[in-house]
Amino acid sequence: MTASRTARADVRAELTRQITDIARRQLATEGAGGLSLRAVAREMGMVSSAVYRYFASRDELLTALIIDGYQAVGAAVEQADASRPAEDHAGRWLAVCRALRGWAVAHPHEYALLHGSPVPGYHAPADTLAPAMRTTLVLGGLVADAHRAGAITPPAGLPTPPAVLTEDAERVRQVMPGVPDDTVLRALTAWTGVHGWLGFELFGQFTGSVLNLPEAFDHTARTLGTLIGFRPAPAG
Repeated sequence: MTASRTARADVRAELTRQITDIARRQLATEGAGGLSLRAVAREMGMVSSAVYRYFASRDELLTALIIDGYQAVGAAVEQADASRPAEDHAGRWLAVCRALRGWAVAHPHEYALLHGSPVPGYHAPADTLAPAMRTTLVLGGLVADAHRAGAITPPAGLPTPPAVLTEDAERVRQVMPGVPDDTVLRALTAWTGVHGWLGFELFGQFTGSVLNLPEAFDHTARTLGTLIGFRPAPAG
């Protein structure tokens, strides 16, 4: 690549970063539905046609923000999982949950874009699927690791789960290979519980009722880990 092409690529990358940074600020003030390329152009001091050379539509800009968000939270969760010993399944689960909460609290509007109400008129393209799966793959790998190690013991007295997973649920079975359906269902319930807690926390539903949110979240995450059947790794 020539020096001039490298310089043009650097300029394009920098302007793309500026556009997405402004768009993230718009999420905080206008919500995803109010995202506007024209407003981005005004803030940058550019004509709107210039911004359209970087993102052809609002939906293309939304897709970029969604992919960036999934990649960022996925990286945080993967790093947290890798920070614990492989055999410490309960510790890995808690680390993953804390990483997810940490990212969500630091980026509430991006979390809402990923996990909140659908944006009217927007349909996510296929290239968002792989980034979206990063955190799910960490969870699935953790559950599969614990199952292979014989380290999952569900709490006593649980109701018999219904047969809700169809025979062609290949995506679920690939994420948690070899894991029995009842364990898969408990893992899905636990992961849904974590996201439900985060939705309540980020949207103010705990105001006036929960005093110490980080401590309460840790308790909730540990409880949900017990539902899956994680138990502390043996000493030694």
